[in-house]
Parts: sequence; structure tokens; C-alpha cells
Amino acid sequence: MAGIVIVFDFDRTLIDGDSDNWVVTEMGLTEIFHQLRFTLPWNRLMDRMMTELHSQGRSIQDIEACLRRMPIDPHIVEAIKSAKSLGCDLKIVSDANQFFINKILEQHDLLDCFTDIYTNPTSVDENGKLRILPYHGAASTPHSCNLCPPNLCKGLVMDHIRASSSSPNDEILTRVIYLGDGGGDFCPTLKLRECDCVMPRTNYPLWKRISDKSSLVKADVKEWSNAEELQRILMQLVSAMTKEDS
Repeated sequence: MAGIVIVFDFDRTLIDGDSDNWVVTEMGLTEIFHQLRFTLPWNRLMDRMMTELHSQGRSIQDIEACLRRMPIDPHIVEAIKSAKSLGCDLKIVSDANQFFINKILEQHDLLDCFTDIYTNPTSVDENGKLRILPYHGAASTPHSCNLCPPNLCKGLVMDHIRASSSSPNDEILTRVIYLGDGGGDFCPTLKLRECDCVMPRTNYPLWKRISDKSSLVKADVKEWSNAEELQRILMQLVSAMTKEDS
């Protein structure tokens, strides 16, 4: 039977804000963050912010408490739970990090809705400090994509999702709906086929890149600007795809 795979970006898509910026602001790191902003790649910069929190005596529990205050719009929560109940396979591909995403989703009872979360891994070292590592780390082969940051090529992740979600006999029937906002979401958008759909957030970098290079995009494009629109359009797509394949 045909399946529907829904892939969410996290920051400014599943959540309206940015989880990294939320922690930086809420935990009083704005000044040092801006001092170092252009001296380190973003992934390493956020790891450096965790070092700063640890040096201030802030604990993992303090970071977790901060993340649990991060809101998710009720329309997004309802859309996720509805899509899951209809049998869709939900995944996240994000340049945030494992700890931030997991804690926010847990707070809103959404973590179990997702079968896979592809993001920068985290760990806690022997001193109790949270470490944020690159998805494409030292142990893996560096990617050569010039559309993506060094730490994460979402297009490579999309290739993996496609391969793991389909068998040779039903590959053409597996549909993908991709929701995102950032420039890093353009690479996976180029991996989508005519039977798939991309949902860019209006007036955000992904939307602008699709508008500028529409001839490169094979998938259907359905833009959205707020959580209520995201929910309505996503559920309409799921309904239409389900009817077409029944």
C-alpha cells in the first residue's frame, strides 16, 4: 500500500521561533553569543554556548527547564497528532540538536509521534556539560554539497529517508510532504519528485529560493505563513493523497 512520509524542519516550522535563539536569550547568553557570532560555525557556536552555561554553574536541568517553556502552536500539535492517527510516517530533519528537540517535543507530548529525528547529536560529558556535535561528524565522510552547511546536508538525509521508506516494488507510491523555511531546506526540496509536495513558509529563505529557481523544483509547492494555514494545507494534502491512492 502507498504511504505518506511527512518531513518537518523544526525551527520556524514545527515551532514558530528558533530553539537555539530561545536558549541563548532565556539563559542570558545574548552578549557573548553576539561577540562570537561570526567567529565560529553555528553548530560549534552553540556547543560553545553550552560550555559558557556550564562555566556559570548552570546545569542540564536548567537547560531542560528553559526548553520546556518553549511554546508550540496548538494548530501544529493538532496537525501532527492528526497526521499520525491517519497513518502517516512523521520525521524531523533539523539543524538544531537532539537534546533541544527532544525536550521540547516531550513537553508537548509529541515525541512519540515521530519515527525518526535527524539532527545534530548531543551528549553529556563527564563533567555534566552538554555537548552539541555535528550530524556529519569526524567519524563520517564529509559531504560535498555546496548548498548545505558542513555539519548537515539535509539532501543526503532525504536520500536516506527515501531509501528506508520504500521497497523496489512500491517506491513510486511512497509520497513525501516536506515542510521547511530555511535555506538548508532547498537541497532536500530538490530531491522531491512530481508526486511529492514541498510546503515552504512564505517570505522565508526556502520560499525565496523556490521562487527564484522554480524550474529546478519537481514537487508541487504549497506555501503557508502561519500555524493555522500549515494545519489546513497539510491535512488537505494528506486527505487528497490518501484518496488518490485508495
